[in-house]
Amino acid sequence: MIRIYFLFSVFFITTIQAQQVKIISAEAKSSFRGLSVVDDKTIWVSGSNGIVGKSTDGGNTWKYQTVKGYEKTDFRDIEAFDEKTAIIMGIDSPAKILKTINGGDSWAIMFEDTTKGMFLDAMEFQNEKFGVVIGDPIEGKAFVAKLSDNVWKPNAIQRRPPLDSGEAFFASSGTNIRILDKNDYVAISGGIHSNLLIDNKKIKLPMLQGRESTGANSIAVKDVNTFMIVGGDFMKKDSIEGNYCFTKDKGKTWKFSKQPPSGYRSCVEYLGKSNWITCGLNGVDYTKDDGLHFNKISDEGFHVCRKAKNGTEVFFAGGKGRIGKLVGLTAENKR
Repeated sequence: MIRIYFLFSVFFITTIQAQQVKIISAEAKSSFRGLSVVDDKTIWVSGSNGIVGKSTDGGNTWKYQTVKGYEKTDFRDIEAFDEKTAIIMGIDSPAKILKTINGGDSWAIMFEDTTKGMFLDAMEFQNEKFGVVIGDPIEGKAFVAKLSDNVWKPNAIQRRPPLDSGEAFFASSGTNIRILDKNDYVAISGGIHSNLLIDNKKIKLPMLQGRESTGANSIAVKDVNTFMIVGGDFMKKDSIEGNYCFTKDKGKTWKFSKQPPSGYRSCVEYLGKSNWITCGLNGVDYTKDDGLHFNKISDEGFHVCRKAKNGTEVFFAGGKGRIGKLVGLTAENKR
């Protein structure tokens, strides 16, 4: 029995160590926080200085552009549907959502809000026809708008989730909101208070909180009841305090890791089966057992990681125009 356990442990560690992150581009003068992977060939990124990038050959080559008229805009989130169609989100001054249907040759305004204090944090889409965008509180309530019939319609103020003083959302990776089913969504907040927002309820998260730099940053969904949440303190990139929690019953109870992610984490992504990946300022961690044990596979820091919506490849994006790709992981382990 001891020999069998030893052999399994060696196999598990060897499999994890075989995985690594390869930098495939670092050309653009931008900090990327928006990343959308349509399939194994088509990848879009967006970020500061109004820059959007696209690859149609699996990340081997990239084409970057500065969206005309938005040279100072920070596009913190992007959702792409194919190599021609994508939606980008400018966070503030004013808050705007733009769309292209010709591969980025031109962009049209879908949504604009000049309200004082408006700050958009993340978008999530079920498909090209339905999406949700969430923003920091206005008059004490989270901003929420939904896309229907190609029009963004803000929720009435009385239907928006109330947030406490010092509670908001982190626009760190475009993943603090996820679609569930039947057009429902789940979101997580951070700051002085950190909560799970679901079914018009707020559930206090067992995450580090109490300061503006603390709380939940990203949520990933395995099914309508099973979520993984990461965060911590972005001012303490190596701290593992309160940086992870996991639920299988929609937040009624929480599970924690025997070996948590190795620092503050800004994004988590579900890969399939019991496999998840998470990234932050000090590296990338991988788990094969629903978060019971995380193993660090790279010291390269990234803001966001996403798996192909129609494929198996996993990509990363971060500061200084850096884009990475997960290598050494079999297709079987990616789904």
